[in-house]
Amino acid sequence: RRLPESTQSSSSAASDVYKRQHLNTLYVTTQGAYLSKEGETVVVKVDGQVKIQVPVHTIGGIVCFGNVMCSPFLMGFCAENGVAISFLTEYGRFLADVRGPVSGNVLLRREQYRRADDLNFSAQVAKSVLTGKIANCRAVLHRALRDHADKINEKEVRGAVLMLNHQLDFFKQDFSLDVLRGIEGDSARIYFSVFDHLIVAQKDVFYFDERNRRPPLDNVNCLLSFIYMLLMHDVRSALETVGLDPAVGFLHRDRPGRFGLALDMMEEFRPFLADRLALSLINLQQVQDKGFKKTDSGSVIMNDDTRKTVLVSYQERKKGEITHPFLGEKVTVGILFHIQALLMARYLRGDMDGYPPFVWK
Repeated sequence: RRLPESTQSSSSAASDVYKRQHLNTLYVTTQGAYLSKEGETVVVKVDGQVKIQVPVHTIGGIVCFGNVMCSPFLMGFCAENGVAISFLTEYGRFLADVRGPVSGNVLLRREQYRRADDLNFSAQVAKSVLTGKIANCRAVLHRALRDHADKINEKEVRGAVLMLNHQLDFFKQDFSLDVLRGIEGDSARIYFSVFDHLIVAQKDVFYFDERNRRPPLDNVNCLLSFIYMLLMHDVRSALETVGLDPAVGFLHRDRPGRFGLALDMMEEFRPFLADRLALSLINLQQVQDKGFKKTDSGSVIMNDDTRKTVLVSYQERKKGEITHPFLGEKVTVGILFHIQALLMARYLRGDMDGYPPFVWK
């Protein structure tokens, strides 16, 4: 007897996920560090002294900040083992990466390109992605009302929740990409208009007026931009692992140097993972004003200690467990990116009737 399509897909997705263990990302922030290969391990040395040595099979990726060097043999070794090495500036701007051969079936990528050229299909994917994003923004506000109702402007936050409910109602209809982008823009404005209320500690130095980037102009935006960059790295790697092209998106259209599909999929995770982590770090005073510096150009950057605090907290958050809303199974947060990439691939192949976004409950 043939199972319903969605049941077959979710069971198959669960099987694929359980074959893939949660792997850590190795972040190297110490300036002057040198990475090399020794046997089946990655060795990190500083001033000739070994600081850490880890088996390659336990690493999902390596991210190097600033003046960090890698031996050619290590680059080739990591490429052969599916471990991407990314190079960023000391403060997190992406520069380049080293990856092995593209994984996955070329037929999947060709289908992705065909589908991306279909504006009606792209609008359907965009609607799913934005449903996940707006629902998760609403969940963040609900959580703040539950945990800090006595410390925040409850009336304004509840008002924002009602407006986000109204935005979600729009998705009962079909709209063009341009209209969907307008809904997304309105929803982001509503959400960020009350974001400052969610900050309940260190209000004199951590405040949020509006979202700004390139460069971030205050401590909160600096923190958000850095965590978004970490999220981008993980989502992009997950997409490439299942054989999708992270540059060809549906909501975010093609632009040289932009990873459109990675940006699409990030939308679901920004509120749930990045925004919540930033708020926790501030409200629990794990980051402080002394860890940020305003440059002569007006941009705000983190110091090395603060960056390490954020990296450790991000890794710890990824180790937490959550029940996936579509699979109905407990998985680690770090595996969510791979699950959603896998579901997107199955949808593009025609194995599923729609793309189920990640919705935090």
